[in-house]
Amino acid sequence: MWKSRLLFEGEKEIFNNFIATCAKGHILQSWEWGEVKRRTGWQPFRLVVENDAGDIVAAISLLKREMPFLKRAIFYAPRGPVLDIKNEELFSFLMKEVEKVARDEKVAFLKIDPDIPIENTEFRNLLQKQGFVSEGSGKNFEGIQPNFVMRLDITPSEEDLLKSFHSKTRYNIRLAKKRGVEIKEDCERSDLKPFYEILKITAERDKFLIRSYPYFETLWEELVEKRLAKLFMAYYKGQPISGTMAFIMGDKAWYIYGASDNEHRKHMPNYLLQWHMILWAKSQGCTMYDFRGVSGDLSPENPLYGLYRFKKGFNPELVEFVGEYNYIYSPFYYRFWKTAEPIYGKTVRKALALKKKITGKK
Repeated sequence: MWKSRLLFEGEKEIFNNFIATCAKGHILQSWEWGEVKRRTGWQPFRLVVENDAGDIVAAISLLKREMPFLKRAIFYAPRGPVLDIKNEELFSFLMKEVEKVARDEKVAFLKIDPDIPIENTEFRNLLQKQGFVSEGSGKNFEGIQPNFVMRLDITPSEEDLLKSFHSKTRYNIRLAKKRGVEIKEDCERSDLKPFYEILKITAERDKFLIRSYPYFETLWEELVEKRLAKLFMAYYKGQPISGTMAFIMGDKAWYIYGASDNEHRKHMPNYLLQWHMILWAKSQGCTMYDFRGVSGDLSPENPLYGLYRFKKGFNPELVEFVGEYNYIYSPFYYRFWKTAEPIYGKTVRKALALKKKITGKK
């Protein structure tokens, strides 16, 4: 009834078409995202299941990475797999086919963090039935992908969407316009550098780590140039003061990066940027706009509460996912990795901190 096969470069379009049109499709399962990760040390595999007519009915983009000091690897399927999650038989078949590839590639375990709300107890039961082990999920940003996101249905009219926002959010959108903030949507590659400079200011202010500039060049080449991402910049009196980047796939859009300088935040450029991104997503035929991660701890005392409050002003829905699950092919190497990985990660972070201290580089 079904057969599986690995796809190659010439079949990128049919793979992406399935991801884009499937209800559970996600930009992180796209062919291009696999290429982004290839340039950062991962090896992508695109596995599909086809029916007797040759149509794709299930797909998964697998990212392989070698374990340090071991002749084994891990598979990670960000926001995968992509299929009809109610079809238990199809899910089981796909996982068996993934295991065949894993054996050939000496993979110790598979990690998934599917785009499935935690309320879906049937799917969680299916994962347990298939032998997946839950990694658990914290309230903040402990996982690879955020476990709590905020999503906005953008099918209503522009007028109705604006009316649905919190009054303070509407006020700040108008305020940014009144103060002369202008949004540039037709950004070129030359805009990437000023965006990154502002992102560095944001990271230092809010105390989070960011990737190197070459990584953002990779995003531009693999996603922006292929119309799967878009850069937006806010200007005040001809000066770039804020910027955002959004991803898009099928009828979904995701707000991924946001940056603002310190001096001009009072002009509320981020509110106007979000409104422009929402309208852009709507113009592209999207029905869902994802504000991405927030903390699941909604206490005002939480240092991350401000991020939630900002996004909440646009009246999205808070969504908690089922979290990370692992399927273990080699218990010995899996146990070894679970023990060694925290130590290895801590050592790497210390080495980077020492390099920064010695060289002054970030």
